[in-house]
Amino acid sequence: MLNGQIRRLPDWELIRGLVTNCHRYADEHGRLDRLSVATGIEEHWRPRYTLLEYAFSEKSAAPADPGGGGADYPGGMPVPRQLPLAVRHFTGRAHELATLDALAEMSARAGTVVIVAIGGTAGVGKTTLAVCWAHRVAGRFRDGQLYVDLRGFDPGGRAVDPAEAVRRLLDALEVPPSRIPADLDAQAALYRSLLADKRMLIVLDNARDAVQVRPLLPAAPGCLVVITSRNRLSSLVAVEGAHPLMLDLFTTVEAQDALTDRLGLDRVTAEPTAVDEIVDRCARLPLALAVVAARAAMYLELPLAAVVRELADVPGRLDVFGDGDPQTDVRAVFSWSYQALTPPAARLFRLLSLHPGPDVTVAAAGSLAAVPLPEARSSLLELISASLTAERHPGRHTWHDLMRDYAAHLARSTESESDRRAAIGRIFDHYLHTAYNANQLLDPATDHTEPAPPAEGTVPEQFTDYQRALDWFTSERAVLLNIIDHATTGREAQVGQLAQAVTVFLDRRGHWHDGLVIWRTAIAAAARVADRVMEARAHRQLGRAYTRLYRFDDADTQLHRGLDLAVLAGDRTEQAHIHNTLSITCERRGDLKQALRHDHRALDLYRETGHRLGQARCHNAIGWHLTLLRDHAQALVYCERALVLLRELNDRAGQGMTLDSLGHIHHHLGQHAQAVVCYEQAVDVHRELGDQFSEAEALDHLGDTQHDMGDSVNASRSWHKALELLTGLDHPSAGSVRTKVTAHGTGPTSRHSTTRPPTVSVEV
Repeated sequence: MLNGQIRRLPDWELIRGLVTNCHRYADEHGRLDRLSVATGIEEHWRPRYTLLEYAFSEKSAAPADPGGGGADYPGGMPVPRQLPLAVRHFTGRAHELATLDALAEMSARAGTVVIVAIGGTAGVGKTTLAVCWAHRVAGRFRDGQLYVDLRGFDPGGRAVDPAEAVRRLLDALEVPPSRIPADLDAQAALYRSLLADKRMLIVLDNARDAVQVRPLLPAAPGCLVVITSRNRLSSLVAVEGAHPLMLDLFTTVEAQDALTDRLGLDRVTAEPTAVDEIVDRCARLPLALAVVAARAAMYLELPLAAVVRELADVPGRLDVFGDGDPQTDVRAVFSWSYQALTPPAARLFRLLSLHPGPDVTVAAAGSLAAVPLPEARSSLLELISASLTAERHPGRHTWHDLMRDYAAHLARSTESESDRRAAIGRIFDHYLHTAYNANQLLDPATDHTEPAPPAEGTVPEQFTDYQRALDWFTSERAVLLNIIDHATTGREAQVGQLAQAVTVFLDRRGHWHDGLVIWRTAIAAAARVADRVMEARAHRQLGRAYTRLYRFDDADTQLHRGLDLAVLAGDRTEQAHIHNTLSITCERRGDLKQALRHDHRALDLYRETGHRLGQARCHNAIGWHLTLLRDHAQALVYCERALVLLRELNDRAGQGMTLDSLGHIHHHLGQHAQAVVCYEQAVDVHRELGDQFSEAEALDHLGDTQHDMGDSVNASRSWHKALELLTGLDHPSAGSVRTKVTAHGTGPTSRHSTTRPPTVSVEV
């Protein structure tokens, strides 16, 4: 069973006994210092056993690990610290804080997970209370804190889908994307398994309803979950036993204390009547009080009596008692704050409602408003000062749901329809052209279709190196997905272009679930305008994403649909691309002969169309599949030809993969010295591109060859470096490399990998 000859998981008691006795043996023989992993039974081994139980279950949708490694988390589970910044001016809520403290004590003793549902009207301070209290007690939860904004009341109806929320939590727990199952139930099961026996605080902010929350609830008795929602979540209280904690408006004393904390004791005591009026006109709503206090704090010379007069000029009151929707009264306070803005800041505030979110940078804001960067930066700082936006992360500006709703109301009533359309066009062009620029650095050899010139006033971002481009994609990933999802009619072609520009990044980072989303959207867009070529490409890319997730039947369906469309359109280059992808799918299935047939068909089509890059990469694919079929001599001919072409075309990524293939071929031909040269060159290329996983793979293979040459010192160095990189990536392949490191290079040649993990395939 332990060697994988019997595909059944050993009983837990067997594992417990094995680990215990190995530890006892090491202790008795003075070899504890040579253990490579922690030996705590419940702390280290039981969570890993739980993951394997899940992986072996019939319900598991997780792909098999082609390298044979298990779900390995070197050094133990990560400790996430995801709580957002706590507001500086937090006052009051003594009763609620005491209640939360008591529930935290209960969670330390209870045999079940403790769930707290904080409810109340909009602007009452649910998130403020939850986050500030969470910071106070974070030290009690040794395994960390998770935080997700579920956006349950987003004005555009864009609440976070439970599956997306679970994936965010798994990302926070540093689960490699390739190990995340495809369906929600399996994802939730993996999430619960990871939290087994953990003591962790989870804050689920702005929930829409109990249905959205349930997949995010852990089962670990040491965990405490804090949920905030405008709804009472009564079904969560009834079924899951959540503890309701309803927030009311501030008491008068709490409201006065809040103003005192923000404005200072001297200013408040100097005008007690004005303070009472402000508290009354804000109806003791914490959010309204914060906005008014921000206004007063910005103008120290402004008497509080003048603030009262300005509030009196606003129609309506912030009376939020009862079951009515409070948004109109909250907007009245927002409108007063909005009126104090300079014209450029006021216009940007209105236009921000047209941005799909979840946040915006200064550069994107400049394109949205068609203004220079200094003006955009100045306007955003003004909005932050007026509490109309927030900078939760450096350089990234976001806004409260109600603020966005109010801004959208102003945009509809102030900006003409043509101006709104123009702003939407500029923001789409900003991300399309910036993504295109970034993708040129990530994948410079591929022929990218340059989008049409951007709308006037759009200033796309430029990048000077690979890493800056990669960093931009990383930080803008959620925005790019929303941009594609929010694309309006008339931008179908640009949807396909933006999806294509994002795909290389998603592939290299393993975000294949996102690929499913964007290419489904692209398929629908192409179908609306009957663009067969674009639709064929979208089906191909969706098939590639399914292949990465080991959903081969779905991949075949998409790829053959794409092939039919490409044939109907007469696009032979796209047909070649699809055969190239079908080859990868066949390889993953283990049908190497069929993969080779698709390789040759793709090569013929690339030759017919004169697509040199496709020909070059096909030669490498043919060589790789031939060497896996043990025809190493013929494989050498194809891969050497591929390397010549790829160097002519300056395709560095393709060169790196071909050098790795050549290393494999020379190794199995017994030409170890030549294999070492190829692997070392592959390492250099991947390091230059910042592709850490491919670098680690080449180092692992290099170590195998050095070991077979009897060079145990250099083999150990190569494996140690590979292990360092894989550990940093938290990749499952780290387990097999760690075994080699622990053995210090002992073992047979059969350790050399004969299959390539799905993340490293280079396609056209």
